[in-house]
Amino acid sequence: MADFFDKFKKAIGFSDDYEYEDEYENEDVQPVTSEDSQQVQKPQRQRSRASLGGADLIITVQEPLSYDESAKVADDLINNKAVVLNFEQLDNDVKGRIFDFVSGAVYALNGKMQKVNKDIFIIAPEKVEVDGVKEELKNQGMFPW
Repeated sequence: MADFFDKFKKAIGFSDDYEYEDEYENEDVQPVTSEDSQQVQKPQRQRSRASLGGADLIITVQEPLSYDESAKVADDLINNKAVVLNFEQLDNDVKGRIFDFVSGAVYALNGKMQKVNKDIFIIAPEKVEVDGVKEELKNQGMFPW
């Protein structure tokens, strides 16, 4: 029965005329080190930073234009940075997808999210109080709520 299928595959051109060896020679593989690799970064759209009273807290302002940029918000939370997230330039379906992704990241990282207005949110890592961030930003004149 196997001969029939082999002949059939050969007749329609699917059989290979190559013989395979069961043993392969192992080649020496050199791992790539970080100094050999080059990192390419995409330009970022309006990302501002504000330091609070000399503390180590950094606040970034992000205005994502597509769903692909939503991971940057999660990366900032992982790096203990607070984020002011501005959705004003997005349509509702992209806004919803990004909001769902960011909400999941906030929950997974035990962060906090607070709505400032219809399209602006403050997102803080686990050990940062959102009320303190709002007051400090208001004092600096960044957002006059």
